[in-house]
Amino acid sequence: MATVAPTIFFSLQGSPSGSGNAADASTAAPVAVPVSVALVEARSVTQWSEFSGRLEAIDHVELRSRVAGAIQSVHFQEGAIVQKGDLLVTIDPAPFQAEVARAQASVTAAEARASLARIELKRGQQLLASNAVSQSEVDQRMNGLASAEADLEAARAVLQSAALNLGYTEIRAPITGRVGKIEITAGNLIAAGPSSPILTRLVSLSPIYASFEADERIVSGILAELPEGENARNFIDRVPVRMDVAGQPNVKGKLQLIDNSVNPDSGTIRVRAVFDNANGALIPGQFARLSMGQAKSEDAVLVHERAIGTDQNKKFVMVVKPDNTTEYREISVGMKSDGLRVVTAGLKANERIVVNGLQRIRPGALVAPEMVSMNPAANPQQQASITN
Repeated sequence: MATVAPTIFFSLQGSPSGSGNAADASTAAPVAVPVSVALVEARSVTQWSEFSGRLEAIDHVELRSRVAGAIQSVHFQEGAIVQKGDLLVTIDPAPFQAEVARAQASVTAAEARASLARIELKRGQQLLASNAVSQSEVDQRMNGLASAEADLEAARAVLQSAALNLGYTEIRAPITGRVGKIEITAGNLIAAGPSSPILTRLVSLSPIYASFEADERIVSGILAELPEGENARNFIDRVPVRMDVAGQPNVKGKLQLIDNSVNPDSGTIRVRAVFDNANGALIPGQFARLSMGQAKSEDAVLVHERAIGTDQNKKFVMVVKPDNTTEYREISVGMKSDGLRVVTAGLKANERIVVNGLQRIRPGALVAPEMVSMNPAANPQQQASITN
């Protein structure tokens, strides 16, 4: 009996009814896997390279006194914006006013001596005509006039110098910008000259520089896109630059300087861009992330990052063919562009690829495609830009 039951069991499994179910299962149509599909985009893009840099004031002034004396008053608030020509500091003018008065008196005296010398010379020339004096006497009077006039010029120079020093007691802003901390307050004595203490520092605000180090190959590529010839550097303002700094994204500027030599230690070139800063929000010394673009845009095909799979060290996408089956396609990718990834090889514009559900399908699988936008967040009318 132990051997019967299995015999009966297999006999039942081998009945005509059981054979029909197996045949139906083997001939059933494959089930299409629902996936999101989008068309490969093509558009004009600008390739951007990213760098880190610092903001720099175009003009930076250390204010020092040009005359020695006591600080009488300070006319600005620390951190304020001042205009070119604004009075910032006054040095006690009294000693310099006295010097001007003394120099003016010397000029007056010299003018009187010169006037007398002219009169004496004229009288001598009249007497010479009547042989009342000798030629030697007239020559002496001419020499006296020349000496008096020289003394007058010297006195006028002393007066001019005294007037300049008096003017230097009013220290005015040489540029428009923001002043810093007051280093020396009213009542203190200060010396004069380049080694004298700094009164305050003044930096210009707008425009403002951003400097960074760029790889020499990137710089060479950008220069190659500019008009040919020795004057290609004259057109570097055509190179777009944008900056993210202190919560301000996508501040737009232009290239202003490519330095004249490569740093042999790093293989980089000092590059400087210029940005408008009319509201004064950008501060010299701030850290900034900068992107430098191509002078010319290029045509490229782009896909969403979700559509790209990784197979060991390879990148691939699943292309949906006209019969709605999938094809494994190896691709080469470039930089990002407004949320999409540039594909440098392996795809053509308007091919259909799977953008959502990649993990549920294999090459050759039948899919039920649902068309979606490749990048719903992007404005299709807007020219794309590429970043690393």
